[in-house]
Amino acid sequence: MSNVPYKRLNKDDAVVLLVDHQTGLISLVQDFSPNEFKNNVLALADLAKFFKLPTILTTSFENGPNGPMVPELKELFPDAPYIPRPGQINAWDNEDFVKAVKATGRKQLIIAGVVTDVCVTFPTLSALAEGFEVFVVTDASGTFNETVQQAAWARMSAAGAQLVNWFSVACELQGDWRNDMEGLANLLSPRIPNYRNLMNSYVALTSK
Repeated sequence: MSNVPYKRLNKDDAVVLLVDHQTGLISLVQDFSPNEFKNNVLALADLAKFFKLPTILTTSFENGPNGPMVPELKELFPDAPYIPRPGQINAWDNEDFVKAVKATGRKQLIIAGVVTDVCVTFPTLSALAEGFEVFVVTDASGTFNETVQQAAWARMSAAGAQLVNWFSVACELQGDWRNDMEGLANLLSPRIPNYRNLMNSYVALTSK
């Protein structure tokens, strides 16, 4: 049984890292369907904006087969630090990326990327070794298959990373439904069809 204490996400101490969501690499993702994965990644981006979290984008060897960052993310964060790594596979090996993370002054890293076992795992292990708290957004990170996925999750979890999904991140940052319930509902509804149904039902009942 784990004795690791519960470390709650804090919107005043968290930064979002979007690592290598690139047009070439994203075609390797097979543990989620293309539409599901895109929805999850954009949902994470939505909540980063909603909670006004510093967000850092990085790519690996984007002039090669990995391709550029998917355009939706660059459009959502036009003013965010953007670090195109010339070759380093582990983002933490890139001095500009690490400087951008440390410049935020925040110790909780919310990270997602492609592929899970490399582009997410390597910087996660590196950041943990330097004393950061790392929250891996499992459903906004993708890889070749579920076997590879599970091995990567196990490796990161054993090192101290917390495995989360984008919905749990949103709710933990929200903390209380009374903190702008309408705003959070507007974030959730486009991304979770069943939640949209719930809200439609609620509106219909309360408007009578």
